[in-house]
Amino acid sequence: MKLVMNRLDGKVAIITGASQGMGASHARKFVAEGAKVIMTDINEEGGLKIAKDLGENALFVKHDVTQVQDWKKVVEEGEEKFGPINVLVNNAGILGPLSKTEELKDETYLKICSINQHAVFYGMKYTLPSMLKAGIGSIVNISSIAGIVAIYGYPNLAYMASKFAVRGMTKATAVEYADKNIRANSVHPGFIKTPMMAEATDEEGGDATSIIPLGRLAQSEEVSNLVIFLASDESSYMTGTEQIIDGGMSVR
Repeated sequence: MKLVMNRLDGKVAIITGASQGMGASHARKFVAEGAKVIMTDINEEGGLKIAKDLGENALFVKHDVTQVQDWKKVVEEGEEKFGPINVLVNNAGILGPLSKTEELKDETYLKICSINQHAVFYGMKYTLPSMLKAGIGSIVNISSIAGIVAIYGYPNLAYMASKFAVRGMTKATAVEYADKNIRANSVHPGFIKTPMMAEATDEEGGDATSIIPLGRLAQSEEVSNLVIFLASDESSYMTGTEQIIDGGMSVR
């Protein structure tokens, strides 16, 4: 079977949290498929290195996703370099500590929700005007299987609350902007082999693999393949959906 390349020709994408893990994988695969990518992260060193490797179709902008002014700067610099934005991948996120609700510090709850939830709102709010100029858009919000079910391994209430919120915000935006040719879908990964997951368990996922029917963690690239599909015109009749990619974990 012949593989279709350049599936993202004409796409200008913002990808947050792009200096490592899934975000870096998304950025690499987007450029390989013909997109122009604005990579953002607070990790400037890592982001600049990947952007340099990817060449002229990648731009890195240092970005704190919780700051409105940073979002305005990202959109402005992206438009100046590549033109109107027509894809947004809200990928940045944190797990937070393993903690029961009664032990979770107030400031920790607020920090997790600020990065995982509020930043998704800012991303959509400040990128939508650019998509409206483009006349087309696809928003891909990275949630979690913890935004679908209370499942083994979720670290704390704030993480779960923020990931459920992303799911709802995605649906609301999908309905609001469907008549403007702007789609929004959420992606709900299970356990992915990334630095963030290794920090929470270990390099191979600890005990998590015992409850995954496929018996292994996912590679970042497997999630990227789904994100590319949602960003591309191949998914042009899909909006407001939640796409679960968890190796069958949530069906037990």
